[in-house]
Amino acid sequence: MSIRNIPREAILGLVIVALCGVIAARFPNFVRPSNLLSVATDTAPLIMLALGQFAVILTRCIDLSVAANLALTGMICALLNMAMPGFPMVLMLALALVIGAFLGAVNGVLVWKVGIPPIVVTLGTMTVFRGIIFLLSGGSWVNAHEMSDSFTQFPRIPFLGVELLAWIAVIAVTGVYLLVTRTPLGRAFYAVGGNPHAAVYTGIDVGRTQFLAFVLSGALAGMTGYLWVARYAVAYVEIANGFELDVVAACVIGGVAIAGGAGSVGGVVLGALFLGVIKNALPVVNISPFWQLAISGAAIIIAVALNARSNRPKGRIILKKAEHSHEPV
Repeated sequence: MSIRNIPREAILGLVIVALCGVIAARFPNFVRPSNLLSVATDTAPLIMLALGQFAVILTRCIDLSVAANLALTGMICALLNMAMPGFPMVLMLALALVIGAFLGAVNGVLVWKVGIPPIVVTLGTMTVFRGIIFLLSGGSWVNAHEMSDSFTQFPRIPFLGVELLAWIAVIAVTGVYLLVTRTPLGRAFYAVGGNPHAAVYTGIDVGRTQFLAFVLSGALAGMTGYLWVARYAVAYVEIANGFELDVVAACVIGGVAIAGGAGSVGGVVLGALFLGVIKNALPVVNISPFWQLAISGAAIIIAVALNARSNRPKGRIILKKAEHSHEPV
């Protein structure tokens, strides 16, 4: 069997296992179940952001404002908690989803209705969102002693031995998987990215589909914003600055075609876990965390090069499935 016929997800899974094996050869404690669970939980925010970015990239767009969206929504939640410490956490989570979806919708409208390229739109809103954080906070930090215990402990609530943050990530993975594989909107994501001109002939509104992808990305970023600020018990202007690079890297490493129309939820999750293992392993092997950005950038270049050489089938696969199921796309 040619290596090109092996699923990208299987190769990536083997690489992660091999990487853990190499690290465990010198530091056996790294592969203890409790430590691996901790690595997975620490990677949960990256997984959720990457799922939203996955939907956006599928439609031939990119969202560089996800980290700024996370920071702005997290700051709003932190300030709300300061003013109203008794505000229910379930409602706080719902509010974060709504705020994030609204910020994503701003990106989507500018791309859909104004016709501005996605990279320009999201670069602009990335700066705008950071500026709004400064205006809201005056440049000050919101620290742990200014937050209620219920606010900071919510993501850490254990359920079956696993933190609620990880369970929320599992729910997000399941939801996005069902969305892209079982719904007309999910198939539209692939169709728009695979061939936007053909998608128009099948009755798909390309602009509306891209708008909904940005809304999904924004909602996941907003929810992650609250969970991030609550888990680390701090909110400030520069929080998660540069994290959008890791989000894009997770998607590309997971096999998502940067030109749109191809990729899978499983690949995105494995791509995020690959970066999560590397980031947790660097301190263990005494490598400076400043190398993380260099490693993420190098991983993007290598993954894009591998994707370009693999000649992976585009979104036509999904269209064929839709064609056989006789369901409208």
